[in-house]
Order: sequence, then structure tokens, then C-alpha cells
Amino acid sequence: MKKYFFIFKKVKTIFNSQILKIFFISFATILVTIGILSLVVWHYRTRVFNFIANNYIPQTKIVKSEPVIVEKEVTPILVAEAKKEEETVVTAVKKARPAVVSIVLNKDVTKYDISYEKKESSVPNVFIETPVYTPNGTESKQVGSGSGFLISSDGMIVTNRHVVDQKDVSYKVLLNNGKEYSAKVLASDPVLDVSIIKIDAKNLTYLKLSNSDDLLVGQSVVAIGNALGEFKNTVSAGVVSGLSRSLLASGDNGFKEFLYKVIQTDAAINPGNSGGPLLNLAGDVVGINVALAEGSSSIGFSLPINSVKTVIDQVKKTGKISRPYVGIRYINITQDLKAKLNLPIDYGILVQKGETDKDVAVVVGSPADKAGITEGDIILSMDGEAINATNDFISLIRAKKIGEKVTFKIISKGVGKVITIKLEEMPEGL
Repeated sequence: MKKYFFIFKKVKTIFNSQILKIFFISFATILVTIGILSLVVWHYRTRVFNFIANNYIPQTKIVKSEPVIVEKEVTPILVAEAKKEEETVVTAVKKARPAVVSIVLNKDVTKYDISYEKKESSVPNVFIETPVYTPNGTESKQVGSGSGFLISSDGMIVTNRHVVDQKDVSYKVLLNNGKEYSAKVLASDPVLDVSIIKIDAKNLTYLKLSNSDDLLVGQSVVAIGNALGEFKNTVSAGVVSGLSRSLLASGDNGFKEFLYKVIQTDAAINPGNSGGPLLNLAGDVVGINVALAEGSSSIGFSLPINSVKTVIDQVKKTGKISRPYVGIRYINITQDLKAKLNLPIDYGILVQKGETDKDVAVVVGSPADKAGITEGDIILSMDGEAINATNDFISLIRAKKIGEKVTFKIISKGVGKVITIKLEEMPEGL
């Protein structure tokens, strides 16, 4: 029995030592394998990670970021704003159009009957018919047109002076409702390109005058007028492109005038629009359309309504337009004029006659004549305000009243002086 027990014990010892050996070898092999695999994985870690991420973890897939446009939020806002502005323009036009008028100028011209007289030509049996015009009375013919707008319920209308300055013509006003009225000129401004005319009517829609001093560059405006003398109540919209512009305007029949501190707009102003209103989006008047730049498609000019309000008030109260005047003819002094004439300064105005002997430098009997101003004098300032490109002489005088005294600083024959002038009413026809 002991013998078998000894043998079993020995076998067990051998078996146990063999198992341990295999165990340790296997364990070591596993460790080495894991180590090698770890090194391989670590070496190719980027590729392994991308493979696993792209194939087994799709929710972590990296996608290049792009800007997102949330159309359902942005587009309705833009559309709403555009629609609101459009509705505002439409509302302003609806309010103003009944008060905007077309002005037509008619003139009696000779009417001719046409007959033809046969005359033999140099070629035998060939005759030439020559027209013969025989006077046969007169007929009314349209010779001009423009625009205007009502400023009172009893038919008072504002327009440009150059629209109604022709002689031997009759004026007719066409309202937006198709009614036609004869018109008469009440008064024309000798300084501004403005006239007031009147039709015999009652209970008419008229426009409210706004404050043009509140205008801002970029502000939306609307122009209405009798475009090209053919398309009445034509509407154009745009913005205020500039303020306080000055320019020389010209028209038919040799008409020329300087326009000071006018509004520039890109709202289309065509021939025939002259005298029509420039409106803000409330439908109130901020200017009177007066000129367009030739060769351009988006440069028009309007007189600011604030410069016209005193004219309107005067006509309503007195039936005429009165303006203070000094009685001089002058040119503005610039750097070029200073160099050309060797003047001591580069601002102010130089008292100088015009192109003909009739265009005197100083009107005889005028306030300037009474104060001793003569040709060649330089006026530097008025009431302490320097006269220059942005502070022109006409605007300074326009702001004064008849009978008011003003102080001029001048240079006369090289000597500086200060003189006082009492402004008088501008004579008619001057």
C-alpha cells in the first residue's frame, strides 16, 4: 500500500511541476503577445481609431462644419421689411396724388390752309407741286407743360417759375380726377424758381408741408409729376443723395439761374416733372422738383420746402412776393479768381458788372448805392458771417427781412471798412 502511495505522490509532483511550467510559459507568451500587439496598435493608432470611428461608432463621425442659413427665420424678416416699405410708399402716393396737378401751356398760333401749286419743271410734261400756306385765323396749340401741387383747398398751387413764365399763353390745370381748370399766375419769386398760381375751385385735397431741415442723406423720398409732359402723375422713388448742393440751371428760351442749397435725389426727375412735389414717406412735401442733370439717369434736384414757406405765406396774406435786396451784381471769389485777379483774399464776393453795359455792378438808387458800394469792392462778411462756398450771399440775404439793417465788412480800394445797409424791397422786373 505504501508503495502505491509513494508512486502516486511522485506522479502528482511531476504532474504539478509540469502544469506550472506550462502555465508560466503560456502566461509569458500571452504577455509578450499583448505587448507586441500593444506596440503595433500604438504605432498604427491613428488608422485604427479612424477605422473604428468610421465603421463602429457612426455617431462620432467628424464632418466639416459649414455655415448654416436658417431660412425660416431670416427670409420672413427681410420680406416683411420690404413689404412694409413698399406699403409705406404706396400709402404716401395714395395720399398725395389727388393734390398733384399737371399744368399745360396753350398759345394761339396762326392756322394755315395748305394748297398746292403746279409748276412745270425743266423736264417736258413733268410738273412739280409746290405747297402754298395761306393764313386762316388762329388755333390753340400746346407749347409747354409742367407740374404743380395744391397747397390750399381753394385752388392755390405751387410750381416752378420757369414753368409759367411765358408771355401770351394761357394756363390750364388738370387734376388727378380728370377735371380741367383755367389758371392764373398770382406771383413769381424773383429769387427762387417758384411761382404761385390759382384755379377757381373749392374743397380740394392739398398737401402738407414738412420740415426740410430734418432731411437726412439716404432718407427715402418719392417724386410725382407730369413726366415728359405726357404721363401725368408719374411716380418715382429713391433716396436723398445729397443736401445743400449749388448749381447753375438752364432751360428753354435761354433761361438760366443759380440754385443754392438744393436737395439732390436719385428719384427719377424728368422734363415735365418741374414744379411737382418731392415727398417723404408720410406723403408730406419736403421739396419742389426743379432740375435734372443732363446726361445722367439718377441725379435730380429739388428746392427745399422750407425756403418756399415764406413765399407761400406772403402770397396768402398780401397776394404778392416781396424780397429784400442789396442791388449789386457780383461773382464769388475762389482760389482761381484770387490768382487771376491778384486779390488779397480767397473768399467773399467781388462786385462786378455783367457782360453788357446794362448789367451794371451797382443798381442806381439801390441800398448798396446809397451805402457807397462801388464796382471792384469786395464784401467779406454779413453780420459777422463769412461769405464763402457753403455760406453764399444769396442765402444770407434771403434769410433777412425788408427794412432790416445788416452790417457788411468790405475791402474798398484796398482799405478795410465796415458799413451798414438798410435792405429794401426788390423792385418788380429786376
